[in-house]
Amino acid sequence: MSSAEVPPAQTTAEFGVSSRIRAQLSHMTQSMAKIGQLLLENPELPLQLSITELAERAGTSAATVTRFCRLIGYGGYLPLRVSSAADLGRSSAQDTWEQVIGHTFHPRQDPAQVLRTLLNAHVGALQATADLADLALLQRVAAAIATSRHVDIYGIGGSGLVAAGMHERLYRIGINAHAWTEVHLGLTSGALLGEGAVAIGVSNSGRTSETVEMLGFAGSQGAFTVALTSDPSSPLAAVADVHIQSYTPGEYLQPGDFAAQHAQLFVFDLLYLMVAQQNFERTTTTLARTAAAVATHRETQSRTPRAAIASPTNGTPSS
Repeated sequence: MSSAEVPPAQTTAEFGVSSRIRAQLSHMTQSMAKIGQLLLENPELPLQLSITELAERAGTSAATVTRFCRLIGYGGYLPLRVSSAADLGRSSAQDTWEQVIGHTFHPRQDPAQVLRTLLNAHVGALQATADLADLALLQRVAAAIATSRHVDIYGIGGSGLVAAGMHERLYRIGINAHAWTEVHLGLTSGALLGEGAVAIGVSNSGRTSETVEMLGFAGSQGAFTVALTSDPSSPLAAVADVHIQSYTPGEYLQPGDFAAQHAQLFVFDLLYLMVAQQNFERTTTTLARTAAAVATHRETQSRTPRAAIASPTNGTPSS
């Protein structure tokens, strides 16, 4: 494909089986990795083999195949077969995701191709995260947050920015939430937690040692702990009471890129709305009060920047 040719827009459904397998392959057990590698090399096998036959081909059990399907975001073997059929149907009509954008950027890609690459990665991460969403679990976490006396949110680096964003949103609807992006402060806050408190650890890899330490310590103090990570087998998930899975498009973007953060923000946005639903009257009241508190710092057509500088509070020029 020449640099002038821009690949057609991909739908979110096209974030298919192979892409999901590649994103999770490094997190899989040895038996699951065998299944994943087998399907990467032979994507047509789900259409040809029963779950038992695929298990035998991979040298594992049908139960492991089912767990494999769930790990990559499918409810079971049947949904994976349906997705495989759709993937193969598309590949006969157009290039697959891998053929269209490759596995990495290269210096000769034109801006339109770079844009398409990023768009597909970000949209795909959001769609796959939505597919993985356990709504019953999210409702449980939202209820715990809504009734908590204190919420700590831990994150480092890019995940720290996500944690700070969630703190700001929860705080504005009356939730006593705090974000900690430095381990000493996080541990200090964690020491004050106990029953009735919620602690959330955010890490795309689930292996950021500071976040694991903070969340584990919060749990030891009696807090209800939640891990938000793309790896359900990670140390962060292991120390948490519950695990919420986000999704990252693996090899297409480097770890820490914005696609991972957008997937995390998507989960937090959903949690925020669920928390707001728990006590809608409180939410609307506190939002109105907090909005009014900062209203004087929003410029309007009748209040020019020059006038605001001259009179920051009541329109009377300062002496």
